[in-house]
Amino acid sequence: MKAVAFDTPGGPEVLNVVDLPDPEVGQGEVLIRVQTAAVSPTDTMRRAGARTEGKEGPFVPGMDVAGIIEAIDADANTDLTVGEKVMAIVVPDGAHGAYAQRVVVPIDSVVRMPEGATFAEACTLPMNGLTARLALDTLDLPEGSTLVVTGAAGVLGGYVIQLAKADGLVVMADTSDADDELVLSLGADIVKLRGETFPDAVRTEFPKGVDAVVDAAVLEDDILPAVKDGGTVITIRGAKGERDRGVTFQPIWVANYAKERAKLDALRQQVEDGVLTLRVADVLQMEDAAEAHRKMEAGGIRGRIVLEFGDIPWA
Repeated sequence: MKAVAFDTPGGPEVLNVVDLPDPEVGQGEVLIRVQTAAVSPTDTMRRAGARTEGKEGPFVPGMDVAGIIEAIDADANTDLTVGEKVMAIVVPDGAHGAYAQRVVVPIDSVVRMPEGATFAEACTLPMNGLTARLALDTLDLPEGSTLVVTGAAGVLGGYVIQLAKADGLVVMADTSDADDELVLSLGADIVKLRGETFPDAVRTEFPKGVDAVVDAAVLEDDILPAVKDGGTVITIRGAKGERDRGVTFQPIWVANYAKERAKLDALRQQVEDGVLTLRVADVLQMEDAAEAHRKMEAGGIRGRIVLEFGDIPWA
């Protein structure tokens, strides 16, 4: 099969289309013929060297796929069938990643695509949707609690806003002037200009601070003043520990939800119900993966860039 991989970490130029052995279905697994794979900041970080230390390439990035089931372990307990359109979260490891024409994943990492969604749209949901769900589950805030979402115009931030509103939370979000309309359309109750004045703006709206923050923009200590005494900041790059005023930085890792099939299927249902909005910024062919990474790292993307594999001849 063809895959997009790199041997040595570096800039986008290290990504190349390579030939790799076809994966085979193991116990409790599903083989997916990949049609699309989403490009995320996690992928660009891995390409630059994250979690590759002491390991040998090739490394295949990617955590989200949509495609068609090609094979299922005969003993797997599932109602999925060969030929169905599905989406899945992939936990990359070495040459195992989403940027490939075929990928094998645990049965509990796969669900049907949302009805009416394209392959490009469906692949934008699993990893970021589950990350957003994990963030809110970790906080476990009661209905009516106050939540700040940073990086609100991004895909993760957008999913957090929509899920938080569905959970009955009051959401304040940061945004640029150009993104006000987008973030409000996602359901945020209050939007204020991002930057160094944002925590003060939060305190103006909520004098004691908000109950919690989901820090999709990785502001970390810069967002601390917005949180009430004893509150929580969910972090996505590993920041942890107690800060001033008893505020806790709580990291989350989406790999912990990679086999939460019921939660992924609930996200599918929320797309079909109109609770969640799937956003595709651009669709490129797999040979253009380096360009996709350049665009991602340049910033300003409002939606996911998607790599397409379905129209490329099979090896």
